[in-house]
Amino acid sequence: MDDRRTFLIEMYKQMFSDINRHITVIWQSVGVVVGAFALFSLVEKSVISLDVATSVIVVLCTWLFAHMIDAGYWYNRNLVIISNIEKQFLLEDDLVNIQYYFGAHRSKKNKMITHLRIQSALGWGILILVLTFHFITNVLPDIPNEGATFDAIEALPYVILALAFGFCGWLIWDRNKSYSNFIENSPGIAMDTSRVQYGRGHTTDQ
Repeated sequence: MDDRRTFLIEMYKQMFSDINRHITVIWQSVGVVVGAFALFSLVEKSVISLDVATSVIVVLCTWLFAHMIDAGYWYNRNLVIISNIEKQFLLEDDLVNIQYYFGAHRSKKNKMITHLRIQSALGWGILILVLTFHFITNVLPDIPNEGATFDAIEALPYVILALAFGFCGWLIWDRNKSYSNFIENSPGIAMDTSRVQYGRGHTTDQ
């Protein structure tokens, strides 16, 4: 039993360490902002075209969203493991005496925490601004022109955007399925949580 307790405590610490690591990675989103400014400075100097710069920024934002989706999954999954370990040591009375979060898992829907949604808003803001600027500058002036021909380079940012939506959509589906499968197979010790009321900070499907 002593070995089991030691193992569970070390595992508990490692789960929190993994959560912190995945959250820290998201701060690399600052790199998307820096990259956007750097690319537009190259456009101003005519080193690269606006089409190429916009395409790269779409790729950077996709990279950011993919990391957030994955980090959200690992956060929720590790939180389930942490809760299950806490159930090995805490009693039902501790739902009231200490904290009630371990009594039931947050949700079976793998919802992204607020911290990651804020980072996502930054990515969406950059993506929308850059694509809007590109559309107004490069695409809109050619629309009234009857003799305008299809420009593959000009369309490249929107092709990449479509691929990005497909990839992120698949990643969300895959992470949600993985989380749902995990929480169904490892629900932890059942506890009577009728004495506590879960609110917005800890929504559950129970």
